[in-house]
Amino acid sequence: MRTLSCTELGFSSVDALIEGLPAHKTDLDGRFFVGVSSTGIYCRTICSARVKNRENCTFFPTAAAAEGAGYRPCLRCRPELAPETPVVLGESSIAHRVARLVKEDPSSRSFADIALELGVSERHLRRAFEDEYGVSPAAYRNSCRLLLAKSLLTDTDMPITHVAFSCGFSSVRRFNDAFLQHYRMSPTHVRKRTTVAKAELQPIVMRLDYRPPFRYDLLLDFLSYRAVEGVELVEGDAYSRTVRTESGVGWIKVANQPEKNCLRVTISPELFGELPTVMAKVRRLFDTDCFPLVIEEALAGFYERAPHCHLLGVRIPCCFDGFEMAVRAILGQQVTVKAANTMAGRVAAAFGSPVSLSAEGLTTAFPLPLAFCTPDAAEKLGMLGVVRQRSRAICSLAEALCAGEVDLRPGADVEETAKGLLAISGIGDWTVQYMLMRALDYSDAFPATDYGVKVTFPDMKEKALREMSLAWSPWRSYAVMSLWCAPH
Repeated sequence: MRTLSCTELGFSSVDALIEGLPAHKTDLDGRFFVGVSSTGIYCRTICSARVKNRENCTFFPTAAAAEGAGYRPCLRCRPELAPETPVVLGESSIAHRVARLVKEDPSSRSFADIALELGVSERHLRRAFEDEYGVSPAAYRNSCRLLLAKSLLTDTDMPITHVAFSCGFSSVRRFNDAFLQHYRMSPTHVRKRTTVAKAELQPIVMRLDYRPPFRYDLLLDFLSYRAVEGVELVEGDAYSRTVRTESGVGWIKVANQPEKNCLRVTISPELFGELPTVMAKVRRLFDTDCFPLVIEEALAGFYERAPHCHLLGVRIPCCFDGFEMAVRAILGQQVTVKAANTMAGRVAAAFGSPVSLSAEGLTTAFPLPLAFCTPDAAEKLGMLGVVRQRSRAICSLAEALCAGEVDLRPGADVEETAKGLLAISGIGDWTVQYMLMRALDYSDAFPATDYGVKVTFPDMKEKALREMSLAWSPWRSYAVMSLWCAPH
């Protein structure tokens, strides 16, 4: 079982590490977990419980590794809510890609199939995963399922049957057995309350923790400014949108709780079968896994050159759907943001699906790429007012996605995706960098031709800008977002 040494965690000694934990430093939250042998429980670094003696503590890189060593999650600090550690540079290793696939889809898909998709042998996949995470892929998947179930049991009134199936278990019996064996308590013991049976399933509210500082206001302004009419809505301090899944269309609503350093995510019943995927997308859309203090230190040189952009806590909103964001980006080329929003709303209404949801203001599910692969799609876009070049670019991108020639999902190969996008007529370098940033969750995108970049560094040529920006790698996306969000 893989554990972490104090030097790997940036401390000179175990005593220094233990002494630092009582401060409950939020910047360490989720970076590692502390197993306490005297209690058999593992905690987050922010746990309010008294830190135990040094000799009783073991440090684990993941919650799954702690559970693999026989520790149970703390009921006070709730490790299942801890922010994750982001993958830098978008260069996901095999292990990181497997972890993402497992966490977002906890079904019983075989690891042989996953290995085939990733182009490696199953043996190599398992070895690489255990080296990185300290547990087998199967054990990691089981921990992901149980931690999600624990969160649902604690925070919602979802019936236990639905909890079991939503978390990827094939039966309630298997769920109960796994929970009892792993946590040495029953699911009903975690809930600690009696739920009232209702005729219909109701929306649930889940909690998503982040590391402060978190400029939720700037992120919400960014999303509001680019919201697609009928698909997205920002009202007050909440963001809502329709969500299309294989089983249907539902909606989500996200609001901030700064006093608890968390987001409240309301999810409609239509999405209960896709909870891991939905929560993973919300996590990326609001960049809850960001390490703001690490980025602050790495971008010190950038802030010296652009002090007005020093906005600690800026986040990168990875999009909820790569194709939707790409269409909106293409429509926004060389026009105002308001004009692009209007056009995107027309396209969504014409090609998407009308929906009837309990969430007011949400009327449309954004179309799938297949809707733009028909012979008359470009002509139909033209009738909506989309110029020919952009119509062709949207249709070509849709065809490339359907053919598997381009992948607009987090974890995709950055260089291959950039090449594929640049090969599409009508998509230039700025749009490519923007898509990499928001679709692939790429932390190091840098559109050197961006207007905001040129205004901030007016005396520099494009080549010089690119060379200078390398000093801010691998966090250049955050530098660019700071430029866009800074007061002018």
